[in-house]
Amino acid sequence: MNPEASREDPLYPIALLIEELRHDEFAPRLNAIKRISTIAMALGAQRTREELLHFIMDSLDDEDEILVALAEELGKFVDYVGGPEYGHVLLEPLEVLAAADETLVREKAVDSLNKVSERLSSDNIEKYFIPLIRRLVNGSWFTSRSSAAALFSVAYQNISASTRSELKQLLSKLVHDDTPMVRRATTSHLPSLIQKVQSKELVSDILPLFDHLTQDDQDSVRLLTVPALIGLCEKLSEEEIYDYLRKHIRNLCFDKSWRVRYMTAQNFEQLAKAVREKIIHEDLIDAFCSLMKDGEAEVRTAISTQVPGFCQYLSSQIILEKILPFVKELVVDNSQHVRSSFASHINALAPILGKELTVQYLLPHFLRFLKDEFPDVRLNIISNLEQVNKVIGIDYLSQSLLPAIVELAEDKQWRVRLAIIEYIPQIASQLGVEFFNDKLGNLCMSWLGDSVFAIREAAATNLKNLITVFGVEWAKEAILPKILPMINNPNYLYRMTTILAITTIAPVVNREVIRDNILPAILSLVSDPIPNIRFNVAKSLQTMVPLLSESADTAELIETQVKPALSQLNEDTDQDVRFFAQKALSSDTHMVIV
Repeated sequence: MNPEASREDPLYPIALLIEELRHDEFAPRLNAIKRISTIAMALGAQRTREELLHFIMDSLDDEDEILVALAEELGKFVDYVGGPEYGHVLLEPLEVLAAADETLVREKAVDSLNKVSERLSSDNIEKYFIPLIRRLVNGSWFTSRSSAAALFSVAYQNISASTRSELKQLLSKLVHDDTPMVRRATTSHLPSLIQKVQSKELVSDILPLFDHLTQDDQDSVRLLTVPALIGLCEKLSEEEIYDYLRKHIRNLCFDKSWRVRYMTAQNFEQLAKAVREKIIHEDLIDAFCSLMKDGEAEVRTAISTQVPGFCQYLSSQIILEKILPFVKELVVDNSQHVRSSFASHINALAPILGKELTVQYLLPHFLRFLKDEFPDVRLNIISNLEQVNKVIGIDYLSQSLLPAIVELAEDKQWRVRLAIIEYIPQIASQLGVEFFNDKLGNLCMSWLGDSVFAIREAAATNLKNLITVFGVEWAKEAILPKILPMINNPNYLYRMTTILAITTIAPVVNREVIRDNILPAILSLVSDPIPNIRFNVAKSLQTMVPLLSESADTAELIETQVKPALSQLNEDTDQDVRFFAQKALSSDTHMVIV
C-alpha cells in the first residue's frame, strides 16, 4: 500500500490498522487487535465476514498475549458480523483458540464461545455449536477436550432431546478421559451444567458420572466434586439426597486426602444449607466434629470459618453438647493460624446462643483470645467484638479488652501497632466516650510521638475518625488541648506531627475551631527555623483556605493573615518552601485570597 496515494480513501485508517496487524513488532500488533472492532465497523458486516475473519484466521499463529486479546474481542463481535443470524462465523477462529497450548488463551476463547452461543438461535446451536463441541471432545490433544467441558451448560437448554442425549454421551467421554486435567476441567464445570438439567435427568444421567468422579484416583479431581455435590443437593429432594448422595457426603468429609477434606470444610455451611435437616442431624454433625479435630491444620483453619454458619442450623442444646467441646479445642489449637482464623469468627456465635449462654460458655474463650501470644489472634478478636457487644454488652469484656489493646499498641512490630490503630474508632464507638477518655485517650495521643512515620500518620487519621464518632465538642475538650501545646515542642518532629494532626482533623471540625484554634497554631510556625516545617505550613494553609472561604466572616482573616503568610513563604530562602508556597498561591484557593 502507498500511504501517500491512499490518504483520501475512506478506508485508509483501516488499511493502516491492518498493516499494524501484520507488523513485525509486538506492541503495534497488540494495539491493532484491541482496536479491531473499529476495523469491523468501518468494513461493515459483510466485508467483516468475508475479509476480516479470513485475515484473522491467517493471524492465529501469534504470541499468547495477542491471542488472549483477540479471543476476548471476538466474544463482542456478533453485532459486527451481522447479528445473531451470522454469529456462527465466529466459532471457527474461537475453536482454534480454544485448543491453544496457553491456558489463558483457552479460557478467554471459551468465555467468548459461550457469549457467542448465547446469541445464537436454537437451529444454529444444533447446526454449528454442537458439532464444535463434538470436535473438541474428540480432539487428540487434552487442551481441546478441557475447553469442551466448559461449553455444555450454555448449549444444553437450547437443543432437542436427541441432541441432549448426545451431549450426555460426550460428557461421559470427558468424565472417563485418561488425562487428569480433562477430568478436572469437566468436574469444575459440572455445577453449571447441573443447574440446567432437570431433576429426573440428574438422577438417571448425571449421578452415575458424578459417582465416577467421586471415586477418581486423583484428589485434585475429587476435591472439585464438592461444589457439584452442593449443586446436586440444591436440585434434588430431601428423599433423593438421602437415597443417592448420603454416601458421597460422608466419603468427602472423611476422604483420605486432606485437600478433599479442606474443600469440604471450606464449603460446609453451603452443604448444610443444601442437604436440609434430616442429613444434618444424621451425618453432618459428626462429620463437622471430625473436621474440627482433623489432623491437618489447614482443614481445621477452614472448618473454623464455618462454625457460626453451621451452628445456625442446630439447636442450642446440640451446640452445647456436641460443638462447644471442639470449639474449646480450636481456641487452644497449637496452630496460630487456626486460632487466628477462629478468632475472626467465634464472635458470630454470640447472637446464636444468646446472652446467658454466651456469658457462660463463650466469654472465657473471648478472654483467652484477648490474651493470646500471637498478635493476629488478638487483633482478630478485637476487630469483631461488635456482635458480642450487642448481645452481652461491653462491661463483660472491657476489663480484659483494655490490657489486650495496650499490649498491641506497644507491640515491637510497627505493623501490629498500625493495625490496632485502625480498629480504635470502632472500639471507641462500642466502649463509649467516658471509657475511652479514661482508658484510651492518652494511648491515642502517644501514637503521635511514635518513631515510625506510618504510625504517626495513622494516629492523625485516627483522631479524625474519633471526632466523627464523638463530635466536635468532644474534640475541643479532649483532643485540641493535648495537640496544640506540641506546636511549641523543641523537637521539630513533634512540631511536624502537630501540623499533620491538626491539618488532618480540620475537615471534620467547624470553621470556628479552625479560625480560633487551628489556624493560629499553623501561622505561629511560618518563621520556624526548620525548612521542612515551613513548607508543611504552606501545604497546610492550602488545605485550610477552602474550609474557611465558605463564610464571609473569615474573608478578612484570609486576606490579612493567610495571604501574607503565604507571600512570606513564597520569598523564603529554601527552594522547597518557595515551591509549596507558590503552589498554594496558584491553586484554586488563589481565587479566594486575591
